[in-house]
Amino acid sequence: MNIDIKIPEFSESISEGTVSTWIRKVGDHVDEGETLVEIETDKVVLEIPSPATGVIEKIIKDENEIVNSHEVIGQLSESSQNIAQNNQLDSDDKGVVSENNANNKSDNYKKTGPSVRKLIEEKNVDIASISATGKNNRITKQDVLVAYSKDQQSNLSQSSIDVANRNNEIERVPMSGLRKKISDRLVAAQQEYAMLTTFNEVNMSQILSIRSKNKDKFLEQHGVKLGFMSFFVLAAIEALKEYPVYNASVEGSDIVYHRYINVGIAVSAERGLVVPVVRNADAKSLSSIELEINKLAAKARENKLSIDELTGGTFTITNGGVFGSMLSTPIINPPQSAILGMHAIEKRPIVEGDEIKIAPMMYMALSYDHRIIDGREAVLFLSHVKRIIEDPIQLLLHL
Repeated sequence: MNIDIKIPEFSESISEGTVSTWIRKVGDHVDEGETLVEIETDKVVLEIPSPATGVIEKIIKDENEIVNSHEVIGQLSESSQNIAQNNQLDSDDKGVVSENNANNKSDNYKKTGPSVRKLIEEKNVDIASISATGKNNRITKQDVLVAYSKDQQSNLSQSSIDVANRNNEIERVPMSGLRKKISDRLVAAQQEYAMLTTFNEVNMSQILSIRSKNKDKFLEQHGVKLGFMSFFVLAAIEALKEYPVYNASVEGSDIVYHRYINVGIAVSAERGLVVPVVRNADAKSLSSIELEINKLAAKARENKLSIDELTGGTFTITNGGVFGSMLSTPIINPPQSAILGMHAIEKRPIVEGDEIKIAPMMYMALSYDHRIIDGREAVLFLSHVKRIIEDPIQLLLHL
């Protein structure tokens, strides 16, 4: 009896996905619950488990093909005869692998998808030279390209490089599903929104002093380092309460005001930029926010974020300062109406009273949807954040 391998129900915010990697191939024996294929969406990578124990009979959707909710992408056979045949094939495969040890073939090769195996053959890369970085020690396309690049560098001396020929060399790599979705969303935001950006600068002296005096005790008590982001989250929350239109979104000809505040935190992960969400941030303490930000960032780096953790944000904060950015114009994360950008802290001369002093300063950028937010409100919003960051006691007094 054949059993369909189906795509699960996507959330409302995800319209489609892309087949990223078939971990097992036709003829493989698999156990129920074993991961068969990875589906990449603009939010997260889903691992599709085997619905039963059996043998993969057919792959309907190949890698890089688009898939939708409930779509059948393959078939599994529970036939005992096929299982016996597959066990024999596995036995034969092990014999072949054993016989080809001299050629450095490894079990990792059998874990790769068809496109990765094809790339290995095309580049003629020695399997033993490839360092697997994928899940469950699988080889990815990037691993193959890295190994291929190292081989090329070791085989070419500087004197043998033909500069003219090198100028004509190109390598064409298709966008991943996630990268394409990100690019589509950013372009759509630019086209659909009346997006403007306003700037201000903030003196970080008080926040730096608080961190310096309390970082050790904070780490000891809460088990997490005291960062900058949690202060900006709390400052933004106070500003959102004062100017609720920044926590709203446009739906057709309506403005939808959210009575809750879910703050998205932009995180750079291996597969691209993701924005996990701190839900009901206005009901959380600074330490709770710091803990959740760290937890979400760790899951993003390990590609373990769930769809629920990536949806439902009402306002976003991004920190280009971690990469050294001095100033930028962040792009709004649809369907939200605004995004706050943090940047690098640099010592600069400022005027206080009649004196010139050196202070740790940060530029802030606020991009907003001018369809529902006026420039005056943008200036007032940033000024509100600035006042709180420069005088954090207002966080305690909610001033």
